[in-house]
Amino acid sequence: MDAGEARHFVAAHPKAVLITLRRSGRPQASPVLAAVDDEGRVVISTRDTAAKTRNLRRDPRASLCVISDDFFGPWVQVDGDVEVVGRPEAVEVLVDYYRRISGEHPDWDAYRAAMEAEGRVALRLTITAAGPDRRG
Repeated sequence: MDAGEARHFVAAHPKAVLITLRRSGRPQASPVLAAVDDEGRVVISTRDTAAKTRNLRRDPRASLCVISDDFFGPWVQVDGDVEVVGRPEAVEVLVDYYRRISGEHPDWDAYRAAMEAEGRVALRLTITAAGPDRRG
């Protein structure tokens, strides 16, 4: 599977599990919703204080297992490096993220204020590998 196919799948299926690496080297898994931005990066919303954010600031490598609504249906794994986008820049990235997953918000000012109050940041994963390449 190439990165373009993976982007298309992620854009259509936002449910995923993000895998980051703890300081010990062991994996840390987090259920997330993912979107794809205009540059083809996978975008995820999280809190600045979350374990996944701390892990990615220390080691930007991550994997994302994206599943379809049919749990045992099609799925994709993408790997790559993640940029943590902090506030205030993150707020507009998160507006775009919300639109891609849920459409228009009834009150964008309230949404922006909530992102600030919750200490939200955006994670942007640049895909370096995607699969599966075969079924087995």
